[in-house]
Amino acid sequence: MALPLSILDLAHIGEGETAGDSFAASVTLAQRAEELGYQRIWYAEHHNMDSIASSATSVLIAHVAAHTRTIRLGAGGVMLPNHSPLTIAEQFGTLETLHPGRIDLGLGRAPGSDQQTMRALRRTPTSADAFPQDVLELQGYLTGETLIPGVHATPGKGTNVPLYILGSSLFGAQLAAMLGLPYAFASHFAPDALEEAVALYRREFKPSAQLDEPYLIAALNVIAAETTEEAQQLFLDSKRQRVSKFLGRGRTFTTEEADMILASPAGQQIARMAKYSAVGDPGEVKAYVDRFAEHTGADELIVAFSAPERKAWLRSAELLAQVYGLTG
Repeated sequence: MALPLSILDLAHIGEGETAGDSFAASVTLAQRAEELGYQRIWYAEHHNMDSIASSATSVLIAHVAAHTRTIRLGAGGVMLPNHSPLTIAEQFGTLETLHPGRIDLGLGRAPGSDQQTMRALRRTPTSADAFPQDVLELQGYLTGETLIPGVHATPGKGTNVPLYILGSSLFGAQLAAMLGLPYAFASHFAPDALEEAVALYRREFKPSAQLDEPYLIAALNVIAAETTEEAQQLFLDSKRQRVSKFLGRGRTFTTEEADMILASPAGQQIARMAKYSAVGDPGEVKAYVDRFAEHTGADELIVAFSAPERKAWLRSAELLAQVYGLTG
């Protein structure tokens, strides 16, 4: 495959697992992905979610980086309105200093949480309004061209950690185009605006010191298994888990209850989140991923392996790499 393949590791905490189990699994995936030849792995900032362990994103990146050698690692992304730009510049400047040439910094403006958690983060409803200015301030710290006289990031100054704008709407696409930054679209869970956002980004892109031409990363879900039947069952199990995650409010549904909810309008909306999902045996997955790449015109694909069981999750990564002939 001509396009680079990367991984979005959601740092999922499975049933009966601890956060420590999730971190160990993330290290195992990263080490295997490095051997297989994946481009990068990103981790996303979420808060107050029992099933996701990547809330302290930079700390998790540091842990995985210490257990790998060459694969790029980064945030996909840091929700910048939750933090001061200086703090993030120092964190990722430290990571880049410790692991030169391996660190990425993807930026989003969503809370990564619910309204109560947003307040606990000391974030106000208007915090996102300053996102464009915060990106520029952060960029200034990392390039050494600070926008705040006399204030520098140490470590961070001059590290030039590459920035990426993340989004699922036209706002992120427009900002990435205006600033001349790479754009990553979250089509693995928010598929609706994909085509329009991609077109806007490419149409309005302005070259920058970081990037001469548009660079688009598109995300999709992948469940690859030895047989179609196995993959489809894993996909159904994954959708059932999403029902509990998004509608459970602290309770876990039985299989029968989850299937009833999936048949309802609310369940159909949850199922629609997984619109862009390559599910099947290796040949079927490759055919779908090829079509998705052509449909988006992406420069890179980032994959969320959504199988709910650890062995199947890792096997999906191996089968996708094999079918595309990746080499470490």
